Amino acid sequence: MFLNEGKIVMGIDALLMVLIIFSINIVYVTFFTVRMILTLKGYRYVAAFISMFEVVIYVVGLGLVLDNLNEIQNLMAYAIGYGTGVIIGTKIEEKMALGYITVNVITTEENKLLPRLLRDKGYGVTDWDANGLEGMRKAMQILTPRKYELRLYATIKELDPKAFIIAYEPKTIHGGFWVKTVRKGKLFK
Repeated sequence: MFLNEGKIVMGIDALLMVLIIFSINIVYVTFFTVRMILTLKGYRYVAAFISMFEVVIYVVGLGLVLDNLNEIQNLMAYAIGYGTGVIIGTKIEEKMALGYITVNVITTEENKLLPRLLRDKGYGVTDWDANGLEGMRKAMQILTPRKYELRLYATIKELDPKAFIIAYEPKTIHGGFWVKTVRKGKLFK
């Protein structure tokens, strides 16, 4: 950087360094985020493979910043690249949609057909009668791969716009006909 008529102007080399550091950190943190999510989802070998690239990128990026620590724009590029990498990494994970989601749905008693309609679409549904503040309700627990999560919400809202929906990710799934169906690849065909 240099001064030109009282203004700070960044030279081509300094600008290039900022862009390199920014880009490297986006790639590093994207790998870091995806690797961490893969680790948490149980894909440890894929995560270990990704970590080999991640650490090389990290060392190169951090080295560039540390070698030029007196240049504040490099540190800023590192920080902004880090934040951007987190966003990109989480977006990639959303697209990957690994694992399953469990959705609890509570509808009015009039929607007795909703469990059957959802089963016909391939979702694993367990339903029971429940009592709510305003009377009888139909409660359901639905298990689906995360890649079908948004489709499930749309289907429920289409069939019952007033349905109460709560979703969470189960840690362990064992047994039941639905797990066998998923393993055989017969879901949603």
